[in-house]
Amino acid sequence: MAVFGSLSDRLQDTFDKLRGKGRLTEDDINVAMREIRLALLEADVNFKVVRAFVSRCREQCLEAEVLSSLNPTQNVVRIVLDELVKLLGSSDVELQLPETRKPNVIMMVGLQGSGKTTAAAKLAYLLKGKGRKPLLAACDVHRPAAADQLQTLGDEIGVPVYRGDGKDAVVIARNACQQVAADRDCDLVIVDTAGRLQIDEEMMQEAVDIRDAVKPDQILMVVDAMTGQDIVNVVNEFNARMDFDGVIMSKLDGDARGGGALSVREVTGKPIMFVSQGEKPDSLEVFHPDRMARRILGMGDVISIIEEAEKLSDEQSIADAERMLMEGFTMDDMLSQLQQVRKMGGMRKIASMIPGVDRAISQSGANVSDEQLIPVEAMIRSMTKEERAKPRIINGQRRKRIAQGSGHTVQEVNVLIKQWEQMDKMMGSLRSIARGGNARQMGRSMGDMMKNMGMDPVEADKIARLSAASNPSGAHTQRKGRPKKKGKQKKRR
Repeated sequence: MAVFGSLSDRLQDTFDKLRGKGRLTEDDINVAMREIRLALLEADVNFKVVRAFVSRCREQCLEAEVLSSLNPTQNVVRIVLDELVKLLGSSDVELQLPETRKPNVIMMVGLQGSGKTTAAAKLAYLLKGKGRKPLLAACDVHRPAAADQLQTLGDEIGVPVYRGDGKDAVVIARNACQQVAADRDCDLVIVDTAGRLQIDEEMMQEAVDIRDAVKPDQILMVVDAMTGQDIVNVVNEFNARMDFDGVIMSKLDGDARGGGALSVREVTGKPIMFVSQGEKPDSLEVFHPDRMARRILGMGDVISIIEEAEKLSDEQSIADAERMLMEGFTMDDMLSQLQQVRKMGGMRKIASMIPGVDRAISQSGANVSDEQLIPVEAMIRSMTKEERAKPRIINGQRRKRIAQGSGHTVQEVNVLIKQWEQMDKMMGSLRSIARGGNARQMGRSMGDMMKNMGMDPVEADKIARLSAASNPSGAHTQRKGRPKKKGKQKKRR
């Protein structure tokens, strides 16, 4: 979530200053609110949105029960989080596609360069994965090669594309919905309309004509997340003429400030329904306001990581996880985990969802990318089957051979072995719980780890207690050997 990186850092710095204080005074709150206001304005959030947001936060933070509480800073963070969730939309909003109509029709609108055509293909891919049979209608007849781009994307994801005569957008849209969809056994048509570098009457009228011709179930506007306050005027104009139903936020992995993304819901009242982070067909996700707010405030998004992992899980991966837990962690397992990381969106995306990790990477200046996984994969593949299954047998001579075979140095192989040892040690701790080990100690370690990652201490302690309670019998496991005798033991002379 690079687009909110600077804003996230500024907000976290503000909260860090508050955590350094015991009790909070009204002056402390005023200073914090001033810094939050400046952070939002620098992120190019609409100034009216900023003023209303800060006013609501300040009013709640100055309440007596907040200032006099045992942990006032946590209460301030909670208030800002709750208000940020409201700013982004409070709750998830799903596509409303009536079952009584076939085919359903979704119309895509937006400015040229916002990623509208790509978003149309990504949406088709997402809905195809949910059992729908989409048809893409190429109704952008003004931009050169727009239909070619949509055709290429459609071929890539296995979705048919209707191009018609390539001249009349209204006719293409009408034919796609009334005839072609039925001929190709499609139950959903996604209409990709034309965009311009700026709003003009010709573009808006064509969009209105297409809407009147196909009567879409949903009109979605694609908004570039890297656009600043100017996007407010654009969405207001589209809303006045088209009355669209929701927003797809594209390019959320960009490097711009992204204030426009925080302004859309407040200004238009229209929900953000999907967000796109990347170029791959599977990079479109359902938008969750609460998760996005937590990520902006540096609290992570572990739920999304779990959901991504569940998407990729199958019977074999579950069996492998059980084997790793009970028997041991091999180099093949390590390679498999790295490949899963790639499928889940890469190291940077996962790092952005873990509390504190993304910020730590930014502050250290470390380069985190999937390219770093390539040498690891090469070294593992240079090992023999026995070495991958039993890494502890890899001595100095074997390390030299692996280095030569993979085109890397012995030092790099040593680092890989060290990484494997650390992962195997972690798996060993989990095995001790599964086999009746000291769950209380593991729970405390887990709680400390989560606190270091930036999680709320109260929540971290709660998770640690639940972890220990999940295996109470293991917390008091006796050592093997003779049982302890009850009563007093005679002192040995």
